[in-house]
Amino acid sequence: MDQAGQHIFEFLRHYGYFAMLPLMTLEGPVVTLISAMLASMGAFFWPWVFVLSVLGDMLGDVILYWIGYKYGMHFVRKIGKHIGITESLVLRMEKYFTRHGGKTIFAVKSTVGLCWATFTAAGIVKMDFKKFLKYSFLGGIVWSGSLVAMGYFYGYLWKSMKEYISWAGWIITAVAVASFMGITLYKKYQSRQLLRENNNSN
Repeated sequence: MDQAGQHIFEFLRHYGYFAMLPLMTLEGPVVTLISAMLASMGAFFWPWVFVLSVLGDMLGDVILYWIGYKYGMHFVRKIGKHIGITESLVLRMEKYFTRHGGKTIFAVKSTVGLCWATFTAAGIVKMDFKKFLKYSFLGGIVWSGSLVAMGYFYGYLWKSMKEYISWAGWIITAVAVASFMGITLYKKYQSRQLLRENNNSN
């Protein structure tokens, strides 16, 4: 576990559920994985970890939506470009809303890695907010559910194996980090494929 992950681990262990929601809003995947691992060790109740993960993830989506809704391309040009939300990317994502609407939100939430640009674009094009929440929630169930299951599984392995192998925790942590990185890279690959398909269809 890297230094940042270790800090999150210790913070969660001391402050529990009260720390989860704000942390999951800021860094949902990492915090969800660590919380689920702690849940498998008896520190938390895993259904609450899942619920808070979905809510935290949705809260982050809503913040991005309203930033796009209120500030539009001005935000993208002034601030967004520094965090990976470029004007050209938002314009490309806008085309998906005219063609697929809520399905785009669900697909991005549960598969591809274009969340920031997509949710900002949803606000810019004034997508119906209730529809946005619906598909953010459905996609969040898939994404958070997979992260909780993964974290709980690795935490269970850690707890089971450490009784027999003293350094098992390091192996399980390394595998968990590798799995998360693999998912992240796959999401980035899907993002490129999605954008390539959109360009080819124009």
